[in-house]
Amino acid sequence: MPIYFQSKDIVLPGDLLAEGDYKAGTGTFKENSKIYSAVIGLFEIRGKILRVISLEGTYIPRPNDVVIGKIVDVSPTNWKVEIRAPYLANLPAANYFEKPIDPLREDIRRHLNVGDVIVAKIVSFNRTQDPLLTTKERGLGKLRGGRIIEMACTKIPRLIGRKGSMVNMIKEETGCRIVVGQNGRVWVSCKKPEYEELIEKVIRKIELEAHTSGLTDRVRELIRREKGRLEK
Repeated sequence: MPIYFQSKDIVLPGDLLAEGDYKAGTGTFKENSKIYSAVIGLFEIRGKILRVISLEGTYIPRPNDVVIGKIVDVSPTNWKVEIRAPYLANLPAANYFEKPIDPLREDIRRHLNVGDVIVAKIVSFNRTQDPLLTTKERGLGKLRGGRIIEMACTKIPRLIGRKGSMVNMIKEETGCRIVVGQNGRVWVSCKKPEYEELIEKVIRKIELEAHTSGLTDRVRELIRREKGRLEK
């Protein structure tokens, strides 16, 4: 009963995944005794069940990427973090605290709990290990207040701009704090909530017009026009 791919391999529609007594899970289909992929995605083996997690709109972790994640589970020495990827990421306490802690004495939920939002860097990710995070670098850690705006991961480079030109212009024009994650999440904190709504409008414009030239100038014009309307 051969399996032709390993867990976390990227497969294409029509790829023959396995033959034999296996069950077709999500993203697969079975013909006779053969199981094929129905989508582009990550292959996963769960006992006798084979499935493919679609990559459409999904973030694939890469080492050194900065991501914005949400804490979804806590153990005595580790946080589970949702980062818009097919797999949850791990943030060990050792990658958060500057000094070693005693898990019998220190409840790490006092520092990060379920629902909290963080900006972190991916240390490693491979087919044998879920994404591993750290916050022990400048500019990383817990994000307080503000709001999260999600956009297509593929449009993140356009939001950042060449050498940060686009996002820096948006910060200067609005006075807002902005953190951009490579996983398609943007954290925004402004003194006025109306400005946070304005930045979401700007992000949607960038998504729609990412392929066009002169976008930075049009975004600047949009911001100034909307600022004038808001300040009347």
